[in-house]
Amino acid sequence: MNNSTSNKKQLSPKQREELLRGLNARFEKNMNRHKGLEWAKVQAKLEASAEKLWSLNEMERTGGEPDVVGHDKKTGEYVFYDCSAQSPKGRTSLCYDREALDSRKEFKPKNNAMDMAAAMGIELLTEEEYRELQKLGEFDTKSSSWVKTPADMRKLGGALFGDRRFGRVFFYHNGAESYYSGRGFRGWLRV
Repeated sequence: MNNSTSNKKQLSPKQREELLRGLNARFEKNMNRHKGLEWAKVQAKLEASAEKLWSLNEMERTGGEPDVVGHDKKTGEYVFYDCSAQSPKGRTSLCYDREALDSRKEFKPKNNAMDMAAAMGIELLTEEEYRELQKLGEFDTKSSSWVKTPADMRKLGGALFGDRRFGRVFFYHNGAESYYSGRGFRGWLRV
């Protein structure tokens, strides 16, 4: 096996231990997000998948505060969402996708949400998933997050983002090439 590729998406034993300890603490502190689920079973799944652990660490490293929000009984997979109160700090000032980034002539952002998510091994939340997250707490009360945009809307140049204001969840549109310091993206991962 080629070491340069095998190490790329793996954590050191110390990083694994720190990540698992942090995820466990968050899991225990927020039981309302995953009623009836047991950490020991989640941890066993995580320990069996080095690459998924690496992706969760990327979510953590960029400020996403990933936590378990569901369990797919058919596949046995656990679903993690970014559960930081505001849009993850390490993922702001991004336009929506590569096409939007390439279309900017000047003042280009450092990256785009879709490419960054792919590099992290995660997916952007859809509108439906974003609404599900918002049922678990109050998220993006001072920020906003890009959500996966339907292809027909994206083809016309737009992209969607969501936030919570005045006790409600809103979705808005923007040109996909726009970016703001208060807008990032939230992702999900199945393990």
